[in-house]
Amino acid sequence: MITTDITVIGAGPVGLFSIFEAGLLKLRCHLIDYLPQVGGQLSEIYPKKPIYDIPGFPTVLAQELVDNLVKQAEPFKPTFTLGERVETLNKVGERDFIITTNMGTKISSQVVVIAGGLGCFEPRKPEVDGLERFENGKGVSYMILDPEKYRDKKIVLAGGGDSALDWAIHLADIAEEITLVHRSESFRGALDSVNKVLNLAQSGKINLLLNSNLKSVHGDEFLKKLRVSNIKENTETEIEADHLIPLFGLSPKLGPIADWGLNIDKNAIQVNTEDYSTNIQGVYAIGDINTYPNKLKLILCGFHEAALMAHSAYKYINPGVKYTMKYTTVNGVNSF
Repeated sequence: MITTDITVIGAGPVGLFSIFEAGLLKLRCHLIDYLPQVGGQLSEIYPKKPIYDIPGFPTVLAQELVDNLVKQAEPFKPTFTLGERVETLNKVGERDFIITTNMGTKISSQVVVIAGGLGCFEPRKPEVDGLERFENGKGVSYMILDPEKYRDKKIVLAGGGDSALDWAIHLADIAEEITLVHRSESFRGALDSVNKVLNLAQSGKINLLLNSNLKSVHGDEFLKKLRVSNIKENTETEIEADHLIPLFGLSPKLGPIADWGLNIDKNAIQVNTEDYSTNIQGVYAIGDINTYPNKLKLILCGFHEAALMAHSAYKYINPGVKYTMKYTTVNGVNSF
């Protein structure tokens, strides 16, 4: 039996930062993640993707951010159970929880923090006949692990969110040819990224096909070309392509957590925004896995949620103990 103060389910960036926030309050964390390494989606799906909205970093690669978060958490000596999925949550007595994984590992703690990162994510695939034929290294991918793989290649990206925009910008100087296909004239991503893409299209560095959908994919053993239909003009365009990367986001699955008696809304956990607690006392949810009015699924918002959660967890674990917050610029970071 592993005993700790806080069990964090999910070792993505928000889960990792919660170690630091809890550590400042002298609370120990044990993290569980279904993936074999820490970092969550950042490490598993796009480790070399640049991120532009982390305060203090004009740009930082996803894996670099994860590495920095791990280093920041090291003084507080977190422990980990990786490559295992949480299965059951049981209350023992008035204040203790026992979490059991699919491998039989048991963790005991007074507080449980659900920070996603279970690895139960599947890409949202467009409805294109024959797409599966070119998966598994034959030209169709749903994530970018190594941008160098696409050097001097003809790439077609599809999507209108931050991921499609960011990769179009990043690959513009790597690929031989970049085409971005989007079904609308407006984008869902950050305005700065939208402007960069429009400027790249105007200068001829990328091809931008708006009001367009993927129609069909073609090739022999490997992808060679695809057809794109223009919704407004009712025309079709044939494009040569070495790689097609649809970026329509991921579809998360709660897995066994859905059966724990938590209040769920559209596959997300409802929380109280005072401290990101759930309807089960002692259980919190932070990061993309929670939901509340005006929720923004941003890493920096998850960091904020982790800070408020940690202070609430301290009060829950130490009822009646007065705590006076002091800034790290005054106290520094003291390890256990």
